[in-house]
Amino acid sequence: MLKFWKQLNILYERLLLIVLCLIFGIVLWCMYDNWYVYSYTLDDRVRKYKPGTSGAVASEDSPILDDMAAWITIDGTNIDYPVMQGTDNVRYLNTNPFGEYALSGSIYLDCRSSKDFSDPYSLVYGHHMEYGKMFGALDDFLNPSYLAHHKTGTLIIGKNAAATYPLEVFAAMCVSSDNNLVFNPEQNGIREYIAEQTGYPVQTRGENIIALSTCAEGGSSARIIVFCFILN
Repeated sequence: MLKFWKQLNILYERLLLIVLCLIFGIVLWCMYDNWYVYSYTLDDRVRKYKPGTSGAVASEDSPILDDMAAWITIDGTNIDYPVMQGTDNVRYLNTNPFGEYALSGSIYLDCRSSKDFSDPYSLVYGHHMEYGKMFGALDDFLNPSYLAHHKTGTLIIGKNAAATYPLEVFAAMCVSSDNNLVFNPEQNGIREYIAEQTGYPVQTRGENIIALSTCAEGGSSARIIVFCFILN
């Protein structure tokens, strides 16, 4: 009987060791996965292809796909990326501007919007990444003080920098992902909605509007939206 209990105790210790090793392995994998996603988020590797800047690679030599609609920069943030546009809103969800698979995906323009941003209202999406990567900086704009000090940006149209427009950030809000006004670039009621929600007199401005959208938090249906005027 004593031998039996000794063997059972040995088996228990081995099983416990296996479980601890599995837990340790899962922790290591999660750490590696977070490092991998963060490391392969677009950064300076793509910014050397920014059109219209000194030292930029010529558009015909750029490895960025011709689906690039624009390049967006919001001053004082990490937002400085190409804006892609696919034939649907899934193409660039997990594909980078070079056409490679990437969990961080790309910043991309809604497939229903005009590629030259000539529509009265354009909608742009991006993943909410840590450390302000991709559109991870948008939640800061929910703070009125932060928004007041980060109101400028630039929109460069096309790989050939066909046109460049200043951006003016003017409002930010958190909405549900099923909001039919915010997430429908083909409707005409967005100005009234923004004015109602923020008190900003949007109707007095004639410029086109671009909305930047990202997830509010993991697993949530909430979305953070930052609104900008495209200045002529």
